[in-house]
Amino acid sequence: MSAILVEVLNSWQSTRPGDPSHVLDYYISHPDRIDCAVCEKPGVGILGFQSLRLATPGNQYNVEPGWGIIGTYVSLGMGRLGIGAALFQHSLRAAQDAGLTWIEATIALSNPSAQKYYGAMGFQIYKTDTEAVRKRCRVSPPT
Repeated sequence: MSAILVEVLNSWQSTRPGDPSHVLDYYISHPDRIDCAVCEKPGVGILGFQSLRLATPGNQYNVEPGWGIIGTYVSLGMGRLGIGAALFQHSLRAAQDAGLTWIEATIALSNPSAQKYYGAMGFQIYKTDTEAVRKRCRVSPPT
């Protein structure tokens, strides 16, 4: 997961951490974690991962408390192969199981591919600012 995160962050020219310790603390064992799913191909390894966390009061993204916060990272060159869609189906089930009503994605304005991905997953823009577009997706109860 760390290798993918570092690869993606480098492509964004981001200074955010991506080391294994950060991945463990921020995505896997964070107390607000609802789910963290990976897509793996035998013989190749992890192709992508998606994190779903519960927005708590004072969260760093200023997401409405009680909503889900989602983040998706797919290895460069592996987009448009269904990895993100498969990850989202898993996260959507986890959101339903957790009783969430909304999932929010904060996406940099400079990341049109992520904006398109979340739009394809059913997310709608509800807010923008000078650096990001914020999209949300209503979570329907499980059928």
